[in-house]
Amino acid sequence: MARPIWKGHISFGLVNVPVVLQAAEKRNELELHLVDRRDKARIRYQRVNEDTGEQVPWEDIVRGYEYGDKNYILLTPEDLKRAAPEASRTIEILSFVERRAIDPIFFDTPYYLEPDKGGEKGYVLLREALGDADRVGIAKVVIRTRQYIAALGSRGDILALDLLRYADEIRPSADLQVPRGSAKSHGVSAQEIKVAKTLVDAMASEWKPEQYHDEFREHLVKWIEQRIARGGEKATPDEDEQLPREAPASINFMDALKKSLAQSESPRRKPARRTVKRHPRRAAG
Repeated sequence: MARPIWKGHISFGLVNVPVVLQAAEKRNELELHLVDRRDKARIRYQRVNEDTGEQVPWEDIVRGYEYGDKNYILLTPEDLKRAAPEASRTIEILSFVERRAIDPIFFDTPYYLEPDKGGEKGYVLLREALGDADRVGIAKVVIRTRQYIAALGSRGDILALDLLRYADEIRPSADLQVPRGSAKSHGVSAQEIKVAKTLVDAMASEWKPEQYHDEFREHLVKWIEQRIARGGEKATPDEDEQLPREAPASINFMDALKKSLAQSESPRRKPARRTVKRHPRRAAG
């Protein structure tokens, strides 16, 4: 497991549970560097003093709040902790709500919680209570220099904390140019809706996230490896022709729906198996 984000405690009522906050998100992004096309030299970013033009070492860099022209209040990590020492180490539960009551658009970043020393019993107690009630605790928590609202809930044997977006961070949808009103007013017939619902039912399945992977990244890595094998040469015109093209827009929606339904009712193709290394399973809910 990676280095903890912080150690603190969960607070609800008069109960305190010592916990460790761990990142639950892992980005599998392909590392691409900025390079000068003329000589393939790396482009580097530097921390430069805007007045002197000199590079500044990390140990001399602090955060600062500007309250006037070039007037700053300097804030060190210790200052930030002293400003609100309890808030920076507490997940304070304010209320408990039904999990399904939270619109998915509010969910932002997931974290795992581990019990810290002496926190096992309280951890299990809160986990079981939340699981049985199918509720999450709405909490406030400070991570680094910002306070968040969050949803604390159980996922199997684990307590998980999902940071939530504030309401004012969600763009209003009222101004979006989308088709509003009845389906009939937009030329959609009852028969088309019926066939579309049948197609939805035919394509229904259980949610199995392990079946999905970043196909674009895999194709890009394969293409890069082929270029490496050719000594860095670009693809030939014939190989370029094999790249996927955009699908033409459907004109007759009823025909498209019926064809899609026919395909979905044929024996379903099993997803291609990928060879992966087996690791000891961890319960994640």
